[in-house]
Amino acid sequence: MKKIGIIGCGWLGGHIAEKLSGHYEIFATTTTESKIEDLSAKGYHPTLVDFPDEDIAENIQEWEVASQLDAVIITVPFSGIRGVEVPMNGKAQNVLAFLGDYKGQLLMMSSTGVYPMIDKEFTEDDQPADDIPSEYGIKSRFPEINILRLAGLMGDNRLLKNYNISNLDQLVNHIHYADICSVVEKMLDQQSQAKVYNVVAPVHPNKEEIINAQKGLPYSGERTSHGRTISPAKLISELNFEFQYPDPRYFHLTEVTE
Repeated sequence: MKKIGIIGCGWLGGHIAEKLSGHYEIFATTTTESKIEDLSAKGYHPTLVDFPDEDIAENIQEWEVASQLDAVIITVPFSGIRGVEVPMNGKAQNVLAFLGDYKGQLLMMSSTGVYPMIDKEFTEDDQPADDIPSEYGIKSRFPEINILRLAGLMGDNRLLKNYNISNLDQLVNHIHYADICSVVEKMLDQQSQAKVYNVVAPVHPNKEEIINAQKGLPYSGERTSHGRTISPAKLISELNFEFQYPDPRYFHLTEVTE
């Protein structure tokens, strides 16, 4: 069985681990000592390690299993909330120290927050990874890294109706965690290298449409045709990818029918 490492086994990392656990031996990191027992109970091999945002930690040693891993998935954030670029150079350097001289396939979770807040449909070419500090910090050491720019993470209890939401007419860029897991699985199978993909559901309703759908209410408004949207066309084309949850209005449903 192949071995895979997940750096940052939190909400998203946990879902990815669950998706891959039938085909991979899972090695995962956590910053929380109380999670060690939980990860072990799931059959994973946990490592307790923290990656400070600003300071370079002198006590971080190279991951002892790194040379044995076929792939590593990095889910710890290297930018601020919604992808805003804030100094996290220390965290990047700490993760690099942890990876050491790793040679296998590498995937990094980034954010569609790297794109400006202007009314336009953005593609990956609009923001090359070399121009994004939070991405280049890792790419400069590992040029073959795959970068997945994730939209707003949704699914499970992460539903708009559960939050205090403003700007209800704003178009959304969301992604269901199940589709992220499927993208990762497909890229691992295809041994993808040096790819940058927007991982975003292809339908962009506004917030009010989504909340009404989640509450079982009709929506009588008219959707604007203007807004900031992120295109997943490259992902769909190059991976021949089909979304299980293409429309954020139906993320709350366990089974989606077209």
